[in-house]
Amino acid sequence: MADTINNEEMDYGTVKIANEVVAIIAGLAATEVEGVAGMSGGITGGISDMLGMKNLSKGVKVEVGEKECAIDIFIIVEYGSKISEIALKVQENVKEAVETMTGLNVIEVNVNVQGVNIPKEPEEKEESRVK
Repeated sequence: MADTINNEEMDYGTVKIANEVVAIIAGLAATEVEGVAGMSGGITGGISDMLGMKNLSKGVKVEVGEKECAIDIFIIVEYGSKISEIALKVQENVKEAVETMTGLNVIEVNVNVQGVNIPKEPEEKEESRVK
C-alpha cells in the first residue's frame, strides 16, 4: 500500500483544519509534559477561567497553511524543573501530536516560558500564648 495518496486521482473534496483545532491539540500535548504547571493565557484567559469556561487552546497561537503549521506555546513551569529540558520535551510532544492527528507538517514549535509556579507552603498555625 502506498504511503501517499495522489489527490488528483481521489478528489472527493477538501479537508480544512481550523486553527482552533490545532491549538487545542497543541495545548493538551504541552500540558502532558511533566514540569509544565500550566499555560499562560494573559488577561482573557483569566477572565474565562473565572467565569467557569475552560479554554483548551489557552496559551497557544498557531498559523495553519494547507500543508504546514507553525505553533507558539506560552507555558508556566514548576519551580525546580530544568527549563531547557521541559521546553525540548514540549516541542517534541506538540510536534508529534499535531502531525499524528492532523497530517500537517509542523515546521516550528516556539516555546515561551512566561513564569515559574512556586508551590505555596502550608501556613503553620501559631500556638496560642494563653491556654
